[in-house]
Amino acid sequence: MLELADIDRSLLAGDCGAASAHAMKLLVKYGEASRADRFVPIASAHIDGCLYHGPSSIDFAQRFVDLGGQVRVPTTLNVAALDTTHPAWHCGTENLHAAQVKLNDLHVALGCKPTLTCAPYQLLPRPRVGQHVAWAESNAIVFVNSVLGARTDRYGDFADLCAALTGRVPLAGLHRDENRHARALFDIAPLPGTGLPRDLYFAAIGYVLGRLSAGRVPLLAGLPPDTSEDELKSIGASAASSGAIAMFHALGITPEAATLQQAFGPHAVPAATPITRADLQEALASLCPLEAGEPVAAMCLGTPHYSRDEFAQLARAVAGRRAAEGVECYVSTSRAIAAEVEKGAHFQALQSFGIRIVVDTCTYVTAGLRMREGAIVTNSAKYAHYGPVNLRRRVGLMTLDRCVRSVELGRVAPP
Repeated sequence: MLELADIDRSLLAGDCGAASAHAMKLLVKYGEASRADRFVPIASAHIDGCLYHGPSSIDFAQRFVDLGGQVRVPTTLNVAALDTTHPAWHCGTENLHAAQVKLNDLHVALGCKPTLTCAPYQLLPRPRVGQHVAWAESNAIVFVNSVLGARTDRYGDFADLCAALTGRVPLAGLHRDENRHARALFDIAPLPGTGLPRDLYFAAIGYVLGRLSAGRVPLLAGLPPDTSEDELKSIGASAASSGAIAMFHALGITPEAATLQQAFGPHAVPAATPITRADLQEALASLCPLEAGEPVAAMCLGTPHYSRDEFAQLARAVAGRRAAEGVECYVSTSRAIAAEVEKGAHFQALQSFGIRIVVDTCTYVTAGLRMREGAIVTNSAKYAHYGPVNLRRRVGLMTLDRCVRSVELGRVAPP
């Protein structure tokens, strides 16, 4: 049975305003459905409902604005349906821009920060190990649970805003200790023995992991000890795409998996399932159906949003080179990181190559590509998973180096 603390009853009674009362009523229903026994406070929220999907998106936010609502915890916004900073780049319907701007403004009126990024963990301050948060967006959820060790359940549109307006969430799902323990063990083929480039290795691990985990929290054993945050980001985003994973552990790397015993808690450590070189190559083949010599229309990077380190790597890769005429190059990131890059030492190399820095959105969810024929190359497994269906285009996952060579040639380069 769901027990309410004094603060919960106060919120329901309207002591903190009509908007918080309305949000708390919805969260009580949510808590009852999730069989929670109580609520817990959150340190922050990340809102996915700010991505315009139709009039209901505006109606929901407008209701809380009309009730005088203000978020009670630091709250960031996920991506929008288009780059509102560069509206001329949008190739879709004109009314979408106006609707998205209105939805953005409504969330800002509620006190949300207009970060418009799917990677709020690239911004500071970040939640600490063990802190409860209410984050939406698949890669943000898996990153905050796995890499940062903070705690969120899988919050979808509208529940996330209710959490932000109350500062409370039901103690359910991955907020609970017992649901965060690993229940499956995967032994990964060591990087040197796979013959794979490092970037494809991590993307493929995530994709296979998602397919094999079947709703369980998995533990990965065998990742290189120098695995970076961006590489963990790649694993998580890929796994969340192929298997809806909300959390994974990496032995000796992520904060809740220093040892097998810590990761599995009270559960017996199961026999390890190997993820072999053949498994990784099969995943990569499914994500890159492109053939060498096939015409290329665009390169799309930054799904999830590009980090500072990734921009530096990209600048080194494109220095002294130029995209073939007619090939479009887009890199998605947050407004904050874009502002840094555009003032930094790397920007000239990026600009000379022909790269456009997209903010506020990701290019697999928005109509931004002008060339209607030709393949799209990417180094993101998430983009390669969703792009073909969302955009109805041929998409291929490949290394950053091969992406750049393909863009130079205007055709898919050989591996």
